[in-house]
Amino acid sequence: MDRRWPQVARATVLVALAGWASAASGACSVSPSGVHFGMYNPSDGTALDGAGNIAVTCDTLTSFTVSLSTGTGNYSQRRMTSGLGGLNYNLYVDPDRLQVWGDGTGGSLTVPSTLVLGADLSIYGRVPASQNPRAGTYVDTIVVTVTY
Repeated sequence: MDRRWPQVARATVLVALAGWASAASGACSVSPSGVHFGMYNPSDGTALDGAGNIAVTCDTLTSFTVSLSTGTGNYSQRRMTSGLGGLNYNLYVDPDRLQVWGDGTGGSLTVPSTLVLGADLSIYGRVPASQNPRAGTYVDTIVVTVTY
């Protein structure tokens, strides 16, 4: 009797964040940390959640807005890649993962802050269930822009 066990593709997923600050006066810096999802198991049947952080520090009281690029994909569905494979995901401003963090277009939101020296902003990610990726390490790069 020949028993063949189903192959399960497990994916290690990470969204790298790269920061950039744009200013008219004063100085602010941005230090993002990536969103780590861990191992994605397509046979699990549940979404995989992860979180990261964006730290903004300014030298004077400043109002600023933080926006995120689409990376690969668009604001309705971002996409991580590994070689020829792909894995859908998105990034959110809220822990319930209902409001997509973007640049204010395509239904996305930006995160404003008013007259502060800085802020630690949580970023929430979700990889939807029931995808069938190839085994591999999946990544995407998102540009974080701080405008003040």
